Amino acid sequence: MGNILSLHQLTEEQKKQVRAAAPGYELIIGKAQELESKQIREAEVILGWSKHIAEEALHPDSKLKWIQTWSAGIDKLPLTELEKRNILLTNTSGVHAIPITEQIFGMLLSHTRYLQQAALLQRQKTWQPPKGQLTELRGKTLLITGVGEIGRETARIAEAFGMRVIGVRRSGKEAPHVEHMYTNEQLHEALGAADIVVNILPFTKETHHFFDEKAFAAMRKGAFFINVGRGGTVHTDALVRSLEQKHIAFAGLDVFEEEPLPASHPLWSLEHVLITPHIAGDTDRYAERAVDIFLTNLNAYAADQELPLNLVNYKTQY
Repeated sequence: MGNILSLHQLTEEQKKQVRAAAPGYELIIGKAQELESKQIREAEVILGWSKHIAEEALHPDSKLKWIQTWSAGIDKLPLTELEKRNILLTNTSGVHAIPITEQIFGMLLSHTRYLQQAALLQRQKTWQPPKGQLTELRGKTLLITGVGEIGRETARIAEAFGMRVIGVRRSGKEAPHVEHMYTNEQLHEALGAADIVVNILPFTKETHHFFDEKAFAAMRKGAFFINVGRGGTVHTDALVRSLEQKHIAFAGLDVFEEEPLPASHPLWSLEHVLITPHIAGDTDRYAERAVDIFLTNLNAYAADQELPLNLVNYKTQY
């Protein structure tokens, strides 16, 4: 049997569960920069990933067969080399569904219910009702681009708010709580039908600058835009122009093409923009859910079965 290398700390109970799922495997836990070359090269399974272990993990003598990432995004991994070596790759897609969904609606409500502005005015001890009319989410059409695990949870909650939900996904396959699904090629048609657009797309060659000048122009004037997917899926300059022209009435942004967002960037100065520092997926239950995914896959791996959760297709890169 081989070694399982975890780059993340596990509780005593989780260690027991790993050993029970893969008896005969040795479990090694350590920080990427503190591991010895031999420990990395002899790992058959790696939980997590770091650029600091890449050279040894992909060494000709490496015994690596499977990587279970600690993140949903995989765009920073050496995918070409992993595919060439037939290394199995699974991610933690779905672990973020609840916190990111809550982040989306937190951003929307901060705007529709005047909460963002009120919080700023509170610091100044200023009683200033909104100049315009407040609005509701009920009855509005919400478009989700990238209807995976997060998108399905977002659709479920949106339906509870009384919203109409439409979606865009590569396959065009239907999903629960989504009234109508469009394909990627029908993006502009979908954008024109939505009051609120939520981007949850992964970053791939196909989704690079998926939201460009033409996409923002296709949106309804006065629409809202939320990005909790990947920064590279949005052409930032095109977004800024659309916001400056007030074509988009509000943007809630958690991810950016360049992070941290430079202090000189114009997005910081736009009043109808809410910025959070790439924290939409953060939760105190993250490790628990990530390890649960790993354990399910590890049970299958040890039994020489196909990995049941989040097996990445190198062609589509998700």
